[in-house]
Amino acid sequence: MRGYLVLESGEIYTGEWQGGTDRAGEVVFNTSHSGYEEIATDPSYFSQIVVLTAPMQGNYGVEDDVWESRQLWIDGFICLEIQDSERDQAWKRRLTDNGIPLLTEIDTRALALRLRQGGTPWGALVQAQDQAAAIAKAQALIAQKKTLDKDWVYIASRKEPEVRRGDNMVGPRVAVLDFGSKENILRELQHRCSEIKIFNSRTSVQDILAYNPDGIMLTNGPGDPADVKVAIGTVRELLGVKPIFGICMGHQILGLALGAKTYKLKFGHRGSNHPIRDTVLNQIYVTSQNHGYAVEESTLPSDVKVTHVNLNDGTVAGFYSEKRKCLGIQYHPESCPGPHEASGLFSYFVERMI
Repeated sequence: MRGYLVLESGEIYTGEWQGGTDRAGEVVFNTSHSGYEEIATDPSYFSQIVVLTAPMQGNYGVEDDVWESRQLWIDGFICLEIQDSERDQAWKRRLTDNGIPLLTEIDTRALALRLRQGGTPWGALVQAQDQAAAIAKAQALIAQKKTLDKDWVYIASRKEPEVRRGDNMVGPRVAVLDFGSKENILRELQHRCSEIKIFNSRTSVQDILAYNPDGIMLTNGPGDPADVKVAIGTVRELLGVKPIFGICMGHQILGLALGAKTYKLKFGHRGSNHPIRDTVLNQIYVTSQNHGYAVEESTLPSDVKVTHVNLNDGTVAGFYSEKRKCLGIQYHPESCPGPHEASGLFSYFVERMI
């Protein structure tokens, strides 16, 4: 069955429709060679149609233990080829059984180049009899999707507090402000802490401090940080009161709370092969990344020092302030998928900041 990817900017890509239901979302690409399950279950991909640049997907099946949340968050999965033998259709079935549209046999190289050169537009994956019908369906889906509440962080965040015991009984207690957290961020904290308590993104300062945490983690999450409600003001009040560690969206919210500005990257950083210069751990390593926004360096306060730089484009990848007890990292030190060299930043937070 033929299927179509229709971009809001007018381009149409035709491929093989493998199942799922028609959906719209922001079209982005990821350069990871593995980790399709972790990508699809990462809440940061909420409302996004993901194009995988590695040609073969689904070739090592599925394993629920590597899921980064309890559900699939993507609104579409595009690849050149999907494992579709009679013996192993596990990933294909997992996507289509959950209604995620799956499109294959399109020129993903050309599509990735279009996204790099022209930015990441809205688009829709649809089944249709012809291109005219596909355009009409896509336009309606995109228009409907744009009515969604822009605070995607709140949509992805837990609505009720959750307490988890840690592995280190003499370790600190950490309050986690959930912006759409990956499970591995929580696992890394649990390995080092006596207890963590996970709060909704709109939790008040009073409720967080009532837990009496030793430090605060701001997690990853989807969308534009400038559209996040409540959390920026909450973090601003907590600065200097408790040590704060922000990852990805948490890094951006921390930047806004410090008075800095954020801006949208042309096509974002998504993949597990992004090089970083880290002056905190004094290393250069490759990282896993997934974000579409960055903090503008010139707007950071003078006491906040840029400590991490993306060596692909020179964007701010991390900052630290000893005075305000805060560390922000614009990538995934918890990896999954990706390399693990940056995981030492969790120990830095626990051992030195708390």
